[in-house]
Amino acid sequence: MNSQPVIIKSSKNGINLVLDDTIPFEELLEEIKKKFIDSEKFFKNAHIAISFEGRSLSQKEEFEIIEAIQQCTTITIICILDHDELMDEVMQRRIGAYQESHSPQTGQFYKGTLRSGQQIESQTSLIVLGDVNPGAKVIAKGNIVVLGALKGIAYAGADGDPSCFVAALEMDPVQIKIGDHIGRSADKKEPAKGFRRKAKAETTAVPQIATVYEQQILIEPISSGLLKNIL
Repeated sequence: MNSQPVIIKSSKNGINLVLDDTIPFEELLEEIKKKFIDSEKFFKNAHIAISFEGRSLSQKEEFEIIEAIQQCTTITIICILDHDELMDEVMQRRIGAYQESHSPQTGQFYKGTLRSGQQIESQTSLIVLGDVNPGAKVIAKGNIVVLGALKGIAYAGADGDPSCFVAALEMDPVQIKIGDHIGRSADKKEPAKGFRRKAKAETTAVPQIATVYEQQILIEPISSGLLKNIL
């Protein structure tokens, strides 16, 4: 057996696994798990392509390796490439297709009320079928829609996108953040910071939407005309 049965070679968008071809596959699989667990901080939450070198693998064995990597780390394997195909241009194209299919235009549903101390995160947009109570937090890389009362914290455009929005049937949040823009609700002692409400939106009895306008969080009633401009 070689001194290193598994070697990880990484590039900007992918990894190439150089595998020992003399040890049993089950033993190799355990070595792969150990290697990726040790490298977890480096690859945390990465979406990458993978290729294999040094050992002939069946399709079943390739899938077992991918499953093992994804079970013991936060890595998402987008695709398998032939080794001679492992170039940045190819990986960029495939990763771009993956990101497009997982864009904020798609959405994740959560059914139920989020209570104080609870938090839910989405890599796309998030639709909550319930209330978000004070002390609860919802975070999404896309938009956030609460089909109930938003009284906790909502963070849309979590990767820095200011074009996202937060909408709720009852809008009374402790804090809203869209991209890098933050708005906090008023309490009895101090005025609201970063929020700007249109006159018609003073009541929380109508569905409202929060967007970024002139570097502030603007909250206004939802209308068909407004939705056309946003969507």
